[in-house]
Amino acid sequence: MHHPLITQDHIDTYQRDGVVLIKGLFADHVETLRDGVEVNMQEPGPYAAENLKSGDTGRFFDDYCNWTRISQFEDVIRNSPAAAVAADLMQSNSVQVFHDHVLVKEPGTSKPTPWHQDAPYYFVEGQQTISFWSPLDPVTDASLRCVAGSHKWEKQVLPTRWLNEDNFYPDSDAYMSVPDPDAEGMEITEWAMEPGDAVAFNYGILHGARANVSDRRRRAFSLRLVGDDARYVERPGPTSPPFPGHDMTAGQKLREDWFPVIYQR
Repeated sequence: MHHPLITQDHIDTYQRDGVVLIKGLFADHVETLRDGVEVNMQEPGPYAAENLKSGDTGRFFDDYCNWTRISQFEDVIRNSPAAAVAADLMQSNSVQVFHDHVLVKEPGTSKPTPWHQDAPYYFVEGQQTISFWSPLDPVTDASLRCVAGSHKWEKQVLPTRWLNEDNFYPDSDAYMSVPDPDAEGMEITEWAMEPGDAVAFNYGILHGARANVSDRRRRAFSLRLVGDDARYVERPGPTSPPFPGHDMTAGQKLREDWFPVIYQR
């Protein structure tokens, strides 16, 4: 039996398209996540970034890998339905935490979130991967946009740095350049969402978001999880997040003391 929040259609859609909307996944945890985001912005971690160039308007803050020091995030990761729903969608018997990610676009933020896939940034590969992107404010135009089926492309998209737009792996020809899904007529999924709703998507899904031209904040909490077949992989350059000193070798499952199992069938 699958979790009551989802149906078999959710699972089939995720397996086929790599992306599906889950209504109310974090609905009981919105205030906790808002509190955690406030703590995160007041006390940024070592990976925090301000993603605007001179001349851009608003504020685009992001930070990741803070769940072990921000109790609100750990509470939600361990006590929300996210892990159980992830297991169902991934068709996995176990679920491990990979990392958390906070993205805040203040009103009038002119910078869009660039199109990208998460997988090429990461040192993990496998079919059983999932990200949950959940807004903590109502969203319409600033919602997440995903290219359905892009997790099945033959080549992954070359990862770039959001601020200066240079490549992570400049000498690698194993990756394709970043496409323009709007210009190329790709199938883009996006939804108007309420706080606590979540887009679930595979690490290989191409995704991005528009600028926040509205008069309200767009706070988003994202949770990255992995399943049974996820393994450590070497990349042609430094990965993001880097997790320095992890001591893993290619083909290993992620070490459970750093990436704990939070669900087991």
